[in-house]
Amino acid sequence: MDTEQGQYVLRLYISGMTSNSRKAIENTKKICDEFLEGHYELEIIDIHQQPIFAKEGQIVAAPTLVKELPPPLRKFIGDMSKTERILAGLDLRKKN
Repeated sequence: MDTEQGQYVLRLYISGMTSNSRKAIENTKKICDEFLEGHYELEIIDIHQQPIFAKEGQIVAAPTLVKELPPPLRKFIGDMSKTERILAGLDLRKKN
């Protein structure tokens, strides 16, 4: 990751506190801590409790992880345990 790009703003949309939602939260936080350490803001939104946010964010499935900043906007839908797919899908790379 290029920390010169600044702060990452991420939103994780879940649907209720199911085991799948809890795993998505845990895995997303782990990825953020490892690859964006100190350079991210993660908001977790339960679209079951607040369905208006699903409409506003154009969320069609949960879990969905959205990278709002820095541009461009990126979305990853589905299994949040596949770290490499998330990194590629959200254009996050660990520098070697």
